[in-house]
Amino acid sequence: MRAPAIDTAPVALEGRHVRLEPLTADHAAPLWAVVEDPEIFRWYPDRLRGVDDMRAWIGTGLADQAAGRALPFVVVDRATGALAGSTRFGNIDRHNRRAEIGWTWYAPRFQRTAVNTEAKLLLLTHAFETWGCVRVELKTDALNARSRAAIARIGATEEGTLRRHIRRGDGTFRDTVYFSILDGEWPDRKAALLAKLDR
Repeated sequence: MRAPAIDTAPVALEGRHVRLEPLTADHAAPLWAVVEDPEIFRWYPDRLRGVDDMRAWIGTGLADQAAGRALPFVVVDRATGALAGSTRFGNIDRHNRRAEIGWTWYAPRFQRTAVNTEAKLLLLTHAFETWGCVRVELKTDALNARSRAAIARIGATEEGTLRRHIRRGDGTFRDTVYFSILDGEWPDRKAALLAKLDR
């Protein structure tokens, strides 16, 4: 049976708590308005310090989408209609049926809420059940303890560390920790995520 195509055309993904909507250039100013604290981007390779940086960051995501390498979203809190942040698929590899989830950030008031859990559930469901991926990757700075814990909480397996992998915004080089979820693991991981949301 032929695997479904990995399609990076804009799509909306909807859950109980959040809606993932296609990211557009028009989101630059509204997204920057909800940042509240530029320290959100402390661990990013490119530090975002204002709306122009946000505009450039969005532009890169949209260029990667046009090239078939990414699918970026804004995350909307369904209860209030407020923008909560952004996330995306990136480093999409159609031949090897894998994609990465990342480029994720949330306004402080949405951190440690159901927003991230359900956003990851929606993305992983799309990757495994719509695209037919066999592997989804996630990565973070080895020093970013909060991000590492959040990735582990969704059931991803830590695979290893690439040393001096990416230059940080301050010019230093970071070690990058890679995680993954495989297609055979997905049913159990999905059940665990749904149980977290029910709690």
